Order: sequence, then structure tokens, then C-alpha cells
Amino acid sequence: MFSNDSLEKEVIAFVPKNSLSNIVSPTQKLSFSQLKIYYEEKGFQINDNFLQQLNLIMDDGRYNYIAYLLSDNNNISMKVAFYSGTDSYDLVECDEYGYCSLIKATKSIIEKFNLVNRTFMKITSSSRKELEMVDKVAVREAIVNAIVHNRWEREVPPRFEIFSDHISITSSGGIPEDFTKEEFLAGYSSPVNPELMRVFKDLDLVEQLGTGIKRILKYYDKDIYKFTPNFIKVDFMFNENTLSNKNNENKDNDNKEELNNTQLEILSSINDDKFVTQEQLANKIKINRVNIAKNIKILKDKGYIVRNGSNKNGEWKILKDY
Repeated sequence: MFSNDSLEKEVIAFVPKNSLSNIVSPTQKLSFSQLKIYYEEKGFQINDNFLQQLNLIMDDGRYNYIAYLLSDNNNISMKVAFYSGTDSYDLVECDEYGYCSLIKATKSIIEKFNLVNRTFMKITSSSRKELEMVDKVAVREAIVNAIVHNRWEREVPPRFEIFSDHISITSSGGIPEDFTKEEFLAGYSSPVNPELMRVFKDLDLVEQLGTGIKRILKYYDKDIYKFTPNFIKVDFMFNENTLSNKNNENKDNDNKEELNNTQLEILSSINDDKFVTQEQLANKIKINRVNIAKNIKILKDKGYIVRNGSNKNGEWKILKDY
């Protein structure tokens, strides 16, 4: 598919003058194994012109900023922050998902939000209905939109925040130039970063231009969006029914010691596989090995887990409910 010359010309013609493709990468020592794997998984045939056809190389042969964002290693930080309350004063946890291909980071953040987005059962006299805390499709679209349309040249990454009663996603850039708020919310837009949009579309992370906003507003009112000249913020309030169930659960668990999300994920992974290693936990949860070791020590000290046998051949045992 990437051997088609007409496809290459079409992509290049779509690039505006102020595109990230015209900004030189901060480093020229880049590799793209992650990106190539994602394309191969979608059935694309990778050839020697792969990077040129994605418009990652400038006319003088240097990598551009799009290449930097999509490379295996970069200095782009992508964090998911957890707060104990309804505002950003009490930070409980902050997980890092950056310093890798923007595609890998996006997928990891989506997976993290899916873990947080718990499902509760609402039972009435006539039906049983599953309720998500927030709509999974809408949140996924908001995550992808924030990343693919972010003004990366400002070196301000999107913010992903999880509060006790809502999720907040903020991107840099504001409403695209020459568009009104009403036009933006109606789905009329042009890609801020067309090269990124093309890659995300190739890898089925977006469908087509303008559908993301429409898919979000299918489930939520327009007032979930907040606009400033430099930022777009979208707030997803938790479903009131699930919030009520969640609060009831918290009351039932008042006598239990509070565990953070990383510790809960470690316990869940150990429950699935008692032989899981710290390295495997780090890869699965998408945090570094040092953080895994720190949280395992906390779980041991609180009496949740114990290690039987050696580090190499031993196994984990869960000692109490969580």
C-alpha cells in the first residue's frame, strides 16, 4: 500500500505551510520500530519509502517534528493524574505514558481510562442494565482528539485528569483559526496536524474528519466543552447512578486500607497470574520498574501479598481481600 506514488503526492499536497512537518526534530537520532509494527498489524506492506510517504522527512533529508512525535523515544511527557477530590489540589497519583511513540502513548492512555471507567449493574423490577461511569466511546474520542489536534509546537502536551466525580481532558490550541464555536461543535473543522491525523486514521484510531465531536455530543451536551483562546477542555461528569453506587462501595469499605490504582492493578495482575514478574507488571501497567517495586513493598507492608520462594522461581500469594 505504501508503494503507491499517487498516495504520497496526495498527502504532501495536503500539508499547510505552518505544519509540524516544516519544524525540524530536536534530534535526528530516531527509530520507528513501534510505528512500523502498528502499521504491519493493520496489514500495510512497509517499504523503504515508508517514512517519506508519511511525510516524516523534510526536503533536506532531516526528520521533522511529526517524526519526533511518532518515534520510539522522545522527550514528550504524557501523564494521567488522579485527584482525591473534585479539584486539582489533592494529587493522589500521576502515571507517566510518554517518552515513546505518540501512537503507543495514546493506546496506553485509552487502556488506562478503560480500567478506571468501571461498570455497575442497575437492577429494577423489570430489567437489568449495565451503567458505565462515563461513556467509553465519547471518552476515547476526546482522548484521541486532544492528542491529534494538540498544538505540539508550543511544547504543551494534553492534560488527562481523573477526579472523584468527573474526568477532564485538556488540549493546547483553542478552536481552529477562522472557525466559530458553533461550527466547531457542529463538527466543522480542519486538522491542526494533518500528518498525525493521517497516521491515526491509518491505524483506526480516528474514523474521518469531524466525526469525533459528533460522536461525543451523541452522548453529552455541548456544555461539557470549555474554550479559551489557547485551550479546549472537556469535562465528563460521572453517571449519577454509578457515582451513587461507587460512594456506597466506599462506605462499605471504610474499614479497609485505601489502595491507589497502581496497587489495585498489581493485585489484579497477581490474582490472574501468581508467577507474574515485576518486569511483566511494569510492562502491563505501563509504569517503570522502580514504581512497581515501591508499590509492591507497600502491599507487602500492609499485609496484602507475600512472596513465597525466590525472586526468580517463587510465586505471589494474596493474603486478604482488596
